[in-house]
Amino acid sequence: MAADTDTYPVRFEIDYQAEHDRLTSFFRLLWAIPILVILCVLTSGEGAGISGAIALMITFKRRYPRWWFDFSLELTRFSTRVFAYLFLLTDKYPSTVDKQSVRLDIKYPDAGRDLNRWLPLVKWLLAIPHIVILVFLIVGALFASIFAWFAILFTGRYPKGLFDYVVGVMRWGTRVNAYAFLLATDNYPPFSLS
Repeated sequence: MAADTDTYPVRFEIDYQAEHDRLTSFFRLLWAIPILVILCVLTSGEGAGISGAIALMITFKRRYPRWWFDFSLELTRFSTRVFAYLFLLTDKYPSTVDKQSVRLDIKYPDAGRDLNRWLPLVKWLLAIPHIVILVFLIVGALFASIFAWFAILFTGRYPKGLFDYVVGVMRWGTRVNAYAFLLATDNYPPFSLS
């Protein structure tokens, strides 16, 4: 039942940056505070409210308003830029509008044709196996980022294997988010970092 990663309606990539700035990497948590405050203000109370409203619209009206989708997509893009910056995947300070080196595309669904009317009521439940696995993968990504922080401080480079792992975890999490909370697809997310 898992979707093929090549045809899944969520695309997520981050350009690999060979050289990193050691000074901004050293102070990354400090530099990130202002943009984290903005992200917290934007997302406080948003997740459950928008997801619930979308689930009700799909269930009872068979509609997914385009502007709700666009808002959720842009907020998800912004949050992935913030986390890419926090996890040292890019040195570019997260923009509130420009895509930068983080590319996230989610196909807009036709709710009447592409989405099952009753599935939004249980998608969060179906996503539990992914969420359990992601908890462990995210812990691994945190340790990988700490190791990468030291590697950047000493060599100026983010090890490519660690980069691929952290991006893979973010990709997996984004697919689960698109399935269970953005309700943009009925294709069950693949259990894959690729």
